[in-house]
Amino acid sequence: MGSGIAQVAAAAGFSVLLNDVDQAYLDRSLKGMDKSLAKLIEKGKINEDKAAILGRVKPTTNLEDLKAADFVVEAVFEDFEAKKKVITALDKILAPEVILTSNTSSISITRLAAQTGRPAQFMGMHFMNPVPLMTLVELVRGLATSEETFAAVKALAEKLGKVPVEANDYPGFISNRILIPMINEAVYALMEGVGTAEAIDTVMKLGMNHPMGPLALADLIGLDVCLSIMEVLHDGFKDPRYRPCPLLRKMVDAKYLGRKTGRGFYTY
Repeated sequence: MGSGIAQVAAAAGFSVLLNDVDQAYLDRSLKGMDKSLAKLIEKGKINEDKAAILGRVKPTTNLEDLKAADFVVEAVFEDFEAKKKVITALDKILAPEVILTSNTSSISITRLAAQTGRPAQFMGMHFMNPVPLMTLVELVRGLATSEETFAAVKALAEKLGKVPVEANDYPGFISNRILIPMINEAVYALMEGVGTAEAIDTVMKLGMNHPMGPLALADLIGLDVCLSIMEVLHDGFKDPRYRPCPLLRKMVDAKYLGRKTGRGFYTY
């Protein structure tokens, strides 16, 4: 997600600082951006030279380098403590007026904002995956988010070529409150033998006109991410309908996380 956001920002003309904990991750991100941009240029979606776009992305493993940033999008793993660690560190580095956003797909924006000294300049900016291809961005205000911050984030989303939609700060927001329980139910259907993975996905593709079946989509998202979001929904609403499917937990325990590990509901 982070590399996708960086690519879109660079393609829109912004200078980008791309931070990660290891140079190997940054190298993989740059390689992925190079491949993605080549496809988009070939299809006529982007007219600028690939080298020029990539030239606007500066990779760094030093978080202190981000003190030069005018706007920040945090996109670490979907875990509150992991996000808190990065957000609190950024809060100390960034200038007081800088807007700090989170790409969280389910965690409370109000709770994350409260970890900082800038809750008025903090909000959710939830991009869809894959970022270069998906136009939606969910904008989520925290309880203290200012109108000025919301207006600035919305304007930036539009400059990135995205369609911003406001969602209230509830677990899962709009997108994942609907999507992830559907995926979870598809896993239940698989576990209970209602159909094979191929049958379940085919029914949703041909019967409901979805571009991708829910189990294949779970593999794309990452089964660990799907489980984390279901846990946020279950903890947030205390409603048994959001209970993660035992098979989903078992798959994550086995490290069958989907495309990123080569095996999930399908083999890659």
